[in-house]
Amino acid sequence: MPELLTARLRLRPWRDDDLDPLAEMYADPEVMRYIGDGSVRAREETAASLSRMRVEWEERGHGMFAVELRRTGELTGWTGTTVPDFLPEVLPGVEIGWRLAHRFWGRGLATEAARAALGHAFDIVGLERVLSICNVDNAASEGVMRKLGMRLDRETEVPSHGTRVRVYAVTREEYANRRD
Repeated sequence: MPELLTARLRLRPWRDDDLDPLAEMYADPEVMRYIGDGSVRAREETAASLSRMRVEWEERGHGMFAVELRRTGELTGWTGTTVPDFLPEVLPGVEIGWRLAHRFWGRGLATEAARAALGHAFDIVGLERVLSICNVDNAASEGVMRKLGMRLDRETEVPSHGTRVRVYAVTREEYANRRD
């Protein structure tokens, strides 16, 4: 798994000591408000999520990066790519996502991290198209999607819990033209 650096962030492999800050983040109702059915996660569920994120790298050659502040080494959250199995109508597809602890919101960190991960997805992994999916009420994530050059593809419903979501997309060519 590679490590990526931005002006303020390090996108890196997961470590065992990431579980505590990740569990704290997943237990925060504000952070989880627009995720799935909005439920917070228990520590055991978070440990299982962390394990799945590690396995994705091994199985697919891409996945979620741990994101930390370069200045302090604090884990801020994660960003990266995954297969959105929860929304079968977009498969086969790869989604870019991000999640930050509440105290790191409003600083442009999600955009900075996601931009690096999206560049990796296109330039290194070789993906041709990347999606991003968010709850229709999650204006902050939609803002990040637009800043990444993504465009609205569709609005739909997650079959397992009926949540309305918006699907954004960007192709490698669109992303390359935006960066030039």
